[in-house]
Amino acid sequence: MKIESLPLSAEQPTPPRRRTKVVALTLLAVALAGAGGYALTHRAAPPAQAAAPAKAAADPVHELSPRDIARVEARPLAVTLPVTGSLMPLSQATVKSKVSGIVLSTTVQEGMDVKAGQVIAQLDPAEARARVAQQRAMLADAQARLALARKNLSNSASLLKQNFIAQNAYDTSANAVDLAQAAVDAARAQLDLARIALADTTIHAPLSGVVSKRLAQAGEKLAPDSPVFAIVDLKHLTLDAQVPASDIPRIRVGQDVRFKVDGFDGKTFAGKVARINPATEAGSRAMIVYVDVANPDGLLRAGMFAKGTIVTEKSAAHPLLPIGAVRQDHGRDVVYRVDAGKVVVQPVKLGLRNPDEGLVEALDGLDAGATVLAVPLDDVKPGSRVKLPDAATANAGAAPARKG
Repeated sequence: MKIESLPLSAEQPTPPRRRTKVVALTLLAVALAGAGGYALTHRAAPPAQAAAPAKAAADPVHELSPRDIARVEARPLAVTLPVTGSLMPLSQATVKSKVSGIVLSTTVQEGMDVKAGQVIAQLDPAEARARVAQQRAMLADAQARLALARKNLSNSASLLKQNFIAQNAYDTSANAVDLAQAAVDAARAQLDLARIALADTTIHAPLSGVVSKRLAQAGEKLAPDSPVFAIVDLKHLTLDAQVPASDIPRIRVGQDVRFKVDGFDGKTFAGKVARINPATEAGSRAMIVYVDVANPDGLLRAGMFAKGTIVTEKSAAHPLLPIGAVRQDHGRDVVYRVDAGKVVVQPVKLGLRNPDEGLVEALDGLDAGATVLAVPLDDVKPGSRVKLPDAATANAGAAPARKG
């Protein structure tokens, strides 16, 4: 049997082991090159991605509600003292008849306005007129007697010069003249009184005001000092306010008073302290402060109950803070102010306080328009990032400065 061998090809095949080694080296080189390029282009990314969550967790943004903040505004601040009391007329009068007589007519009734000097009642003047006529006649008689006495004195003087009468006779004539003159003076005075009594039958209002009571009717018989009308002046009232004796040192004449009366839809009335009673009231140990109240339109009435305040102190316009916004930091007064979305510590110099309104003056350190934290917040500290409420929400419920 003949065995033939095939000729060898021009390209000899690579042994399997060598070919595997070459492929492995090639893949390793590509992997190293890719890893190097990725490292060069992305080596800063992992630290940034790791830092972002850490920073977000360390510096959160606190969203504030309208009640958490206060807008600082500048206006005068007043310290007040609450008072209550009744309104009383400054001037009032009970008009009485000065003479006796029958009431012919009355011209006014309760609730009607009267002017000083206005005729409000008329008594029967017949008796007074008769008395005037009688006194006039008595005066005429006295004057005639005086004329006769003077004539006798003149005659006596002539006779005395001629020594026809003694000095005593002349003195008697002179004395008669003096007595007659006195009688004339007395008669004239009685006539004046009669005329005054006649005038008093017409009753006039002693002051301008409003008739509060009519105490006599037409046809009634009045005696002297009988009451006819009661008139009150409502243009000027006095608020008799009771103040505890311990608060009296704060009260001064001329201080402003603001008060309200039921039934006037919250309308505020004004007055000024006019007088202070020097003695306390029995039982209550309070003192009466008299407040002068102008009432030109006559809205207020005598006897109404009023509740109000006396302004004991008042300052010029300064920025005002809620008292709850003030904190202590190493012995100094500070507030937490919101500036560019962050909370910062702001030292302030405080002035007048009004605990009733919950406000205090900032004399230095803050300007009007600043925003401060109105209440302490546990999670919000200096340096914290905060978000303020939008304008509509803030206007609906923001906390600051109530107006007095």
